[in-house]
Amino acid sequence: MNMSAFTGIDPFLDPADRILAQIAFNIQLPPSLHAKAISRYEAVRRHLEATTFFTDGIEHFYPQGSMAIDATISTRGTDDEYDIDIIAQLAARYRRLGPLGVLMALEAALSNYYPVEKVIRQTRCVTLFYADKMHLDISASFREHGTPERRSQIMHAKGPNPSVEDCEVPSNAYGFAEHYKSRTPAETAVIEAFRRKWDDFDRIRADAEVDEVPDQTPFVVKNMATLALQLVKRNRNITYDRKRRTGRMVPSVLLAHYAARSAVPGRTLSDALIALCSLLIVDIRRASMLGKTLVVVNPTWDQDEFTDRWPESIEQQDEFADDLIELVAAVEQLRSGKLDPVDVPDRLRQLFGDYVVTAAIRKLAQDNGGAVRGATQSYTKTGGILVPASAVAAPALAAPRAASPVSASRHDFYGDPI
Repeated sequence: MNMSAFTGIDPFLDPADRILAQIAFNIQLPPSLHAKAISRYEAVRRHLEATTFFTDGIEHFYPQGSMAIDATISTRGTDDEYDIDIIAQLAARYRRLGPLGVLMALEAALSNYYPVEKVIRQTRCVTLFYADKMHLDISASFREHGTPERRSQIMHAKGPNPSVEDCEVPSNAYGFAEHYKSRTPAETAVIEAFRRKWDDFDRIRADAEVDEVPDQTPFVVKNMATLALQLVKRNRNITYDRKRRTGRMVPSVLLAHYAARSAVPGRTLSDALIALCSLLIVDIRRASMLGKTLVVVNPTWDQDEFTDRWPESIEQQDEFADDLIELVAAVEQLRSGKLDPVDVPDRLRQLFGDYVVTAAIRKLAQDNGGAVRGATQSYTKTGGILVPASAVAAPALAAPRAASPVSASRHDFYGDPI
């Protein structure tokens, strides 16, 4: 838990940060879906506990990864898919099944779970696919009793048959989430700014749809470090797909580790974003100069390696470092006003995807009112943001839900393709 809070900076005040903050707003898990995700993983726990096989066998059910640190983002360019990662801590008696047996038992127990459209067993989890495009990834674990912070072993098995490569992998998802939260204290200005955004969003949606709006939940965006993390994750997803790469992408847990390391309360959003990227770039370049791949472990348990399957090569990590350098250069140009105003929207779409950037520009134009709608731009050499006349022709809520030209491939919290 965070022991103290800082005032911080409203990310919507600075002209350059405003567009980045609006993009971050558009890609994160809405409070109503946060509440739905909570109800769903509780329902899954109850379902598993009610099955004959897992009766009295579920010791603990808890979120891991992005859900545990309030950093979940949409997985696709259309912003309508969300991955929620869960740990199912099992009783020791199931260990005799072996990694593949445990994953198969979990798959079987969930195979006829009614609210789910399909169930797919992955290498380290079982994924539940819902009709509204939310996914729950459930990883089975065994607690290493007598150790701190829920140190555990999660299952690793490709299947379909047992293999010598099947194993238990050290993991301390709970410990890392607590570490992340301790390193990224709440910033009240950020919390209030995003709370106002969600209140405004729900008010407009209620007026437009004349439907009952789900109750708000305690979910909040707490600090600039997490906003920067969400933007880097989004850029990773979009860049990976835009450049048609194959294989694993850098895992979100590794990015979260660097977000925690680089966090300094009171920074602007662009400063936080650049600091996160720069720290990663330095470490990757140092490893490459030594002819090695990057090695990073969980600060709460050194047997839990965040880089056990990424990077697969020096070339792959250098490729990602180049992506980050490109992102930093664009952010620095954006806030300095050195980008040609005409190029700003397309440059942002290249970095963060078409749908969210178009929606962000529409929203900024709407907020700026008639003065902006009557002009061709609101981006100046002093750092304002360009809003072309064509981008403000439609209301913010009228943005189409058609698939984006850039739609990032799905990967789990550890960077594996799903």
